[in-house]
Amino acid sequence: MIYIHQKPQWPDFKWDNDALLPALSQVRSLQGKLLGKMELVGFQLRDQAMLKTLTADVVTSSEIEGETLDSEQVRSSIARKLGMDIAGLVPSDRDVDGVVEMMLDATQHYDTALTDERLFGWHAALFPTGRSGMQKITVGSWRKGETGPMQVVSGPLGKERVHFEAPESALVPKEMQQFLLWFNEKNSVEPVLKSGIAHLWFVTIHPFDDGNGRIARAIADMQLSRADETNLRFYSVSKQIEQNRKSYYEILELTQKGSLDITIWLQWYLRILQDALNDTGEMLENVMFKARFWEKHAATSFNKRQYIMLNKILDNFYGKLTTGKWAKIAKCSPDTALRDIQDLMDKGILEKEPGGGRSTSYTIKSSS
Repeated sequence: MIYIHQKPQWPDFKWDNDALLPALSQVRSLQGKLLGKMELVGFQLRDQAMLKTLTADVVTSSEIEGETLDSEQVRSSIARKLGMDIAGLVPSDRDVDGVVEMMLDATQHYDTALTDERLFGWHAALFPTGRSGMQKITVGSWRKGETGPMQVVSGPLGKERVHFEAPESALVPKEMQQFLLWFNEKNSVEPVLKSGIAHLWFVTIHPFDDGNGRIARAIADMQLSRADETNLRFYSVSKQIEQNRKSYYEILELTQKGSLDITIWLQWYLRILQDALNDTGEMLENVMFKARFWEKHAATSFNKRQYIMLNKILDNFYGKLTTGKWAKIAKCSPDTALRDIQDLMDKGILEKEPGGGRSTSYTIKSSS
């Protein structure tokens, strides 16, 4: 098997501009409309939308690699590092802080040159213990290759399937020097397309022992910030990739085993961008509804459990809200949960959902 990085023309990527133009034009139009809309909302709503986006980006980028982060810790870490005055912040673990630091450095300082030392800092932040799970890895430096070629494999021991083999470790410094030179220079590549190319190029070099996918997505987000010319982030590409994880790995493998014509990869990437931008519309509606709700009920008295649960419901609570779920999440007795819910019904905030059945469920009243 010959991979694209082994071809004589590497990394002279080619693509069909005519085939990409319709999707690229749509992405650019959606970006412009979104940024224009966000200019019209107040700072508080903008901060809430950005916090929601960045939280989703950090959490889902890790989920793609099979790592689950506590979303409340991620949200709190982001809010603290951006100096946002947000209620209900919780302590965050250093592995959470590390991922957040990398993402914020990429998007908040998008106009600063990307260097090997900066990438080493990101990598060290991702693996503060010097280990990936139980395995000790090289941290804050390019991979060494003592254990043989870097391969992406799946399947049981003895029946592994090799999806991809990266360049030899001895070639990584030169490969990364070439990549960073291209990424930092003002070249003729359309800025949005450059984001997709950077993602593919970096993950093909696979310069680290672990964390390459997350860093590749951070680099892509950094370039999208350059394309938008703002450090305000209101759409999450990683969230859409996570929702299309199977096709993500399939298109990467197909491209890395194909020719240097990467049109199909860029078409897939532009579709993901469109989905991310369209999904943001729903997120903004939710943020604005939540802000209007708390503004309307600024003078209403709530206990701590009610405040926590209302925030969870307003943040797209999963499934039906019952007294049992209330009691479990709020860590109280079912009787206390029922009293909390009844009090909110008396205040005209919650109402019973139609249907009834064995377990009564509740929802935010439409007029709230």
